[in-house]
Amino acid sequence: MGMVRLYFLGGENVSKRDAKEINGKAFQDAGGAPNVLVFPWARPSFDSGYRRRKKLTEYFRRLGASNVDFAEFSDPFEDIAVKTAHSDLIYLTGGQVSTLLSRLKKKGVDVLLRDFKGVVVGRSAGALVLGRTCLATNRYSGASKVVACLGLVDFSVKVHYEPSKDNVLRKLSAKEKIFAIPQRAALVCDSGVLSFVGEVFLFENGEKTRVN
Repeated sequence: MGMVRLYFLGGENVSKRDAKEINGKAFQDAGGAPNVLVFPWARPSFDSGYRRRKKLTEYFRRLGASNVDFAEFSDPFEDIAVKTAHSDLIYLTGGQVSTLLSRLKKKGVDVLLRDFKGVVVGRSAGALVLGRTCLATNRYSGASKVVACLGLVDFSVKVHYEPSKDNVLRKLSAKEKIFAIPQRAALVCDSGVLSFVGEVFLFENGEKTRVN
């Protein structure tokens, strides 16, 4: 398959499967019946609840996955590396950006992602960590700060985008490009070539433009 293909998904209600078309496209890009490896590391609980995992497994099976596996944070690096090598599609769940980032780095998964040759789908926080930096907002206080991320691309993204964030994004875009991705929309980066699903906006040099 060559280089990694990254899907930045702005957000999805998994119970409603309301970004099914985007995930379906990613599955087709990964061969149509991919081996899927899920990293449910973005929440303090690791999304370990049986019902949550069962729901995601059923969803991905319905989309055509031949196998759905989960990477456990307790697994040795070698085991995670083997699971990754046998996967066609890696899926990073939503949750807390700082939690996901620190865990990916601690386990060396950031290195595995750089060398991966399949499809990576990041949902919400999972999308944010793939970029250069991200605007992390505390869900309780509402305070925002810029956090250095994995840098698999040379731009940053804002997920769950709503126009109410425009002033903050205009200010931040003086230093770097930020793609603002609403719920049920996505940015796809294939070897540096960008395409978009749904309405996506670019903030650059204080200006906002729609890119599709």
